[in-house]
Amino acid sequence: MSLLPYIGALVAGLVLLIWSADRFVEGSVALARNLGMSPMLIGLTIVAFGTSAPEMLVSATAALTDAPALAVGNALGSNIANVGLVLGITTLVAPIPLKRTVLFRELPILLTVTILVYPLLLDGALSPMDGVIFLVMLAIALFLLSRNNAPGDAPEFLEEVEEMPDIQIKGAVTWFVVGLVMLIVSSRILVWGATELALTLGVSELVIGLTIVAIGTSLPELAASVASALKGHHDVALGNIVGSNLFNLLAVLAMPALLNPLPIESDVLIRDYGTMAGLTVLLAAFAYGMQKKGKLARFEGGILLAGYIAYTVVLYHAAR
Repeated sequence: MSLLPYIGALVAGLVLLIWSADRFVEGSVALARNLGMSPMLIGLTIVAFGTSAPEMLVSATAALTDAPALAVGNALGSNIANVGLVLGITTLVAPIPLKRTVLFRELPILLTVTILVYPLLLDGALSPMDGVIFLVMLAIALFLLSRNNAPGDAPEFLEEVEEMPDIQIKGAVTWFVVGLVMLIVSSRILVWGATELALTLGVSELVIGLTIVAIGTSLPELAASVASALKGHHDVALGNIVGSNLFNLLAVLAMPALLNPLPIESDVLIRDYGTMAGLTVLLAAFAYGMQKKGKLARFEGGILLAGYIAYTVVLYHAAR
């Protein structure tokens, strides 16, 4: 059978997913502004969740359509791609400045969450209770991120609120509804294409989620980070990736746990979670090691990218 329909569904689903996520966030932020919500609350809820909306909708759709392994692969694969691929390439384009809020608040929270989530998976299953714990951890993380914000020291996704266009209430509602509907439709198209492609190629849904779907949902971060680096406005790149990974780990991974519990393969714990945790620790080591210089240099970016390439090679051989 031809692979073209499934590849076409993947591409169309990704394009629509990225477009609808942007419209959903813009509409939601504008709606919240019109309702009088504070920039801090908007940033910590709508913008922060909106950056992970594609991964969350894909994971929820995959879980509801009996493809929970694809959902797990999407969550872990997106984090691996964010650190290894996105940060690696961005740092090669231009060194990334290290901001105080990332080093002393956001990165420690991500490291702590990465450590705490692992024991929940050691029983070899994702259960509804795990999903509840993930969401409780997310609420605690958001509370910690919102505390003690000095001027100019807010988490990066709060800065995005100021960049959002002002839209009147009617337009805000329209974009909110259109964005939400298209998010649901595009995620369904994407999951269908991914699962059918996996079935046709004889590859596991987990591997498809870890590679094609994960890279696809990370493309907006890659494009935005590289574009910002080329323009010299990339001081928020690291914070955005750290924030995105935090939401992927807690909000996105909670989707299959709550909607369609599944067993966790040993490969997921050893190979995939291990790679994600290893790259996160490596990033932290580079960030704190380069603290005096104030930047992540191209050498560190090259190592992160090499780590991602090595992981992809391992996945390729595992899928054969």
